[in-house]
Amino acid sequence: MTSTSGAIRTTPRHSTPLHKGAILTIILVSYFMILLDNSVIFTALPSLQADLHLTGTELAWVQNAYTLVFGGLLLLGARAGDILGRKPVFIFGLIVFSVASLLIALSPAGWWLITARAIQGIGAAIVAPSALSLITATFQGAERSRAVAWYSATAGIGASLGLVVGGAMASWISWRAGFFINVPIGLAMLILAPRFLPRTPALPGRFDITGAITSTLGVGSLVFAILNAAENGWTSPATVIGFISAAGIVTVFIVAESRATQPIMPLRLFASRLRTGAYLTRLLYLGAMIGFFFFTSQYLQEALGFTPLQAGLAFLPMTLVNFAVAIAIPRLTARFGNTLPLIVGVALTLGGMFWLSRIAPDSTYLTAVALPMLLIGAGQGLAFAPMTTFGISGATATDAGAASGVVNTFHQVGSSLGLGILVAVAGAAVSGSTGNAAATITAEAGAALTAGSIFLAASLVIVLTLIAPASAAVGRKRAAANTPAAGTTMSFTVAKTVFADTTPA
Repeated sequence: MTSTSGAIRTTPRHSTPLHKGAILTIILVSYFMILLDNSVIFTALPSLQADLHLTGTELAWVQNAYTLVFGGLLLLGARAGDILGRKPVFIFGLIVFSVASLLIALSPAGWWLITARAIQGIGAAIVAPSALSLITATFQGAERSRAVAWYSATAGIGASLGLVVGGAMASWISWRAGFFINVPIGLAMLILAPRFLPRTPALPGRFDITGAITSTLGVGSLVFAILNAAENGWTSPATVIGFISAAGIVTVFIVAESRATQPIMPLRLFASRLRTGAYLTRLLYLGAMIGFFFFTSQYLQEALGFTPLQAGLAFLPMTLVNFAVAIAIPRLTARFGNTLPLIVGVALTLGGMFWLSRIAPDSTYLTAVALPMLLIGAGQGLAFAPMTTFGISGATATDAGAASGVVNTFHQVGSSLGLGILVAVAGAAVSGSTGNAAATITAEAGAALTAGSIFLAASLVIVLTLIAPASAAVGRKRAAANTPAAGTTMSFTVAKTVFADTTPA
């Protein structure tokens, strides 16, 4: 195995050239399946509840089971890819996810559905880190910059498009159709993946059993505590026990990782201000965005009277703007670097979120929802690629899987943590209220979106105080070393400031 700028040589020197277009397509479509099912459920919840006669608690666990398992197993999935090889691990994750999607679509009862969603979370926890690791292993320089931009565009668009698909399927066919879609897509990817994906070397070593168990239980306990708090209160016995358990287990995890020879999450990843800032920014940003999707979808249906399909289509302007901006990111970062687009992206998202939080029961869709969504979509398109790029900045070939696992872990934990907090804030805002359904959901959504704006403001502060100075420091070090990449501008090129193996800032 040889390493070049953090990439793994995936084929012998005289082997058939890699079909990079096919590789990227397989990775992005597979990752899109995960993102689709993470949001398709929102606009389908009322239909699903009526079909399976679910209680409110059971309905909550339809989403919570997926989130809990996904967030808890991400680091283990990333480490498995490093040790066993990313190609076979990626394919295995696809099999698990596709089978679980079929089981969900065939669900005869609530317990079956919730169990299948948990199994789907296992598949997602395997595929997500393997997808990003395969990108870092296959692409280098400007190609990697473009690949990460497409990966990030998929991350931003998948959540929005999932709402459209979920609403359309629930209105036209059945909520089950939204999950049936993944079965033929998964089969197609399983046919193509063995042929086109590169076989990365399985790194020598063994599983960090202590780290795997404690990371899974620690993150799982934290996610469970947050989700339970949203349902039963922050002082309920289960919530308190969950937080105490999470704190104790995470402490054991940190101590174990500091002593392990081959840790599942190398603590050296947090030695870089770039990566640490990116992880924290992602945590807060995703906490705000999951609340945006959750509450805006309900507001559209319960206050403005939209059908599930109309609610899904209401997000389409945001999705289109997101996509248009995201595909322009490689050109923007090549000219301006990653820091400026990230700052502008988070600021635009903050502006759109705060504007949207001013909704009223009699607001109009165009001025109160659609226009703020355009800002949020543009902000997402600008922010996701730099967040992802900085999250794997300077990671060596050995740490590529772990770095991508941490990126995805903070993504998922941020969503779970944020949703739990925002649901609690929304509940407190209408405590004792006797208003009608439209007034109640409007008050809940307004309070949650205001709190989400605070999350985004905090993430912007982190970008300005951690990421921006660290990125500038890396640029100065590269300038001092006088090692510019041929044909590129030294301090404003993604391939140089982000993917080169630099000393942590």
